Amino acid sequence: MSPTRMASQHRWIYIGAIVVLVGLVIAALLTYTQQKATNEAHRKANQLNDALVAKGFASRNTGNIADTLGTDGGAACNDPVSALKRGLWLVQLSNGAGGPGIRPIIADKMVLEAGAEVIKVYCPEKLADYQHRIDDLKTSDVIND
Repeated sequence: MSPTRMASQHRWIYIGAIVVLVGLVIAALLTYTQQKATNEAHRKANQLNDALVAKGFASRNTGNIADTLGTDGGAACNDPVSALKRGLWLVQLSNGAGGPGIRPIIADKMVLEAGAEVIKVYCPEKLADYQHRIDDLKTSDVIND
């Protein structure tokens, strides 16, 4: 075999090796990015859990927090002071009856403070608006230890 023919046969091996290497680099970058996001989600979940425990709440599974809120707070940070979210708060702060029996209640301040802690950790730029909204609600210390 001539040296040029041998080189052309080996060229496909080189091209194949390059394609495989490029594929491995892309896979490694995607895995690194995902792992970085997972680590950030767990860091924020631990931070939130520590803040809630400091406020008197029971410790939660940080894996569940990380899965639910991710790195950006998920639905909790998606316009937390909108009219729709405020309406949902008010419905949830009721006696639990359905239909015409539903009545507002005086909620425990700790429940609303837990929401503030979530916003403080995941979207602190929205905390002032959230705090302003919950300050309007009548609360009290109604949860017995």
